Amino acid sequence: MRFTPALALLVALSAAASAQTPAAQPLSDEETLRHFQAIVRMNSTDPPGNEKPVVEYLKGVLEAEGIPVETFAVEPNRPNLVARLRGSGKKKPLLMMGHSDTVNIDEKKWTEPPFSAARTGGYIYGRGTVDDKDNVIAGLMTLLSLKRRNVPLDRDVILLVEAGEEGTTRVGIKFMTEQNFQKIDAEYCFAEGANVVRGGGAVKFAGVQTLEKIPRAIELTARGVSGHASVPLRANAVVRLSAAVAKIGAWKPEVRLNDTTRAYFTRLASVSSGEESARYKAVVSGDARAVEAADEWFLTNEPRTASTLRTSVSPTMLSGGYRVNVIPSEAKATLDVRTLPDEDPAKFLDIVRGVIGDPSVEVAYASRDVRPAFIATRLDSEAMVAIEAAVKKTYNTTMIPMMSTGATDMSYLRAKGMQCYGIGPGLDAEDGPKGFGAHSDQERILESELYRFVRFQHDIVESLARAR
Repeated sequence: MRFTPALALLVALSAAASAQTPAAQPLSDEETLRHFQAIVRMNSTDPPGNEKPVVEYLKGVLEAEGIPVETFAVEPNRPNLVARLRGSGKKKPLLMMGHSDTVNIDEKKWTEPPFSAARTGGYIYGRGTVDDKDNVIAGLMTLLSLKRRNVPLDRDVILLVEAGEEGTTRVGIKFMTEQNFQKIDAEYCFAEGANVVRGGGAVKFAGVQTLEKIPRAIELTARGVSGHASVPLRANAVVRLSAAVAKIGAWKPEVRLNDTTRAYFTRLASVSSGEESARYKAVVSGDARAVEAADEWFLTNEPRTASTLRTSVSPTMLSGGYRVNVIPSEAKATLDVRTLPDEDPAKFLDIVRGVIGDPSVEVAYASRDVRPAFIATRLDSEAMVAIEAAVKKTYNTTMIPMMSTGATDMSYLRAKGMQCYGIGPGLDAEDGPKGFGAHSDQERILESELYRFVRFQHDIVESLARAR
């Protein structure tokens, strides 16, 4: 499917959806804040992973409203929660997903305590505020609103609050898809993976993740002769490894677009101006020289954009030797690889060997929590129509489909045939470089954008699930 013909259809259907979708009643910001602060204040960092308090809290809130809840666990302190509102069954269910675990913290680097959920200067501070307890609360509030208003549904609406997303998928999404998939099987899924992008305090565009790269790890091993360091050796394993790593660092894997990234750059050009717009247009122009020039600029100035264009490789770990006066017989390097979804793993490994050009350096895949291969999410679905209508209503901006450079647990669901879309709240583009983003030394969300995101997801879900 090419995006250009589908664009006209999306615009027409989006207008129809806007006209037909009933306006959702206001959700309580006070209640949203209360539940959000409650779970942000719970330390569920992974490792070690202790999602149980979050799940018990949510379970209590949902069951108090008469919403059925089930929990599933590999380990007692790491449960997954599934809540379901029943519909008529006329359509296949809809799934909302968020993870209850967070990455670790270095408390000394926080301006506000990391589990305080402190409200300062219009922000709420705390680990998990944007990764991913915002999505958890958006799912919770959507279920509560639909239940309290007794909205008639054509499809079941399910909330999955998963454990272990930050590196322990065996207790979370892997467990749920392999052993409990019937509990979460759905036509559409909404989870983390993209955000509404703000710049200078104003909304620029709303990203929607429809595709993601697949994480892999490659290990380079150089071997040589061990000896006394006072006698330099040409067969020094550290030197061979260093040369290999340098070649990988200088390498630019080929630029390759897909339907999602082609749509991303086309729409991004439409909301940009001047040289910025020209570079995005160049990427989709098919002109090799124009693509090369834009790519070079991105590599220096917008490395995330450059990564969107290709399978990426980043050297991340080096090891070798055990004392200063001994030349080691072996040295190793680990490369973080994020492959395009259609990349052939075996062929790519051969390409890496060719780039290094040294048969004495072993190149092999290393153990890693690799996501499954999947079919790309459609850009012309009913769900995309609903998302675009909600984007216009809530943010009055352009919706842009995108491919994540990082991985999400939606890949497990896409591999099962589910159509998954990554959405998120409005975030300031300036926050990441300041150290306030996901996985950063600090983390925060604009309070007003939390409330807006809750309403945004609610409108999407009601539009797709409400009985006609």
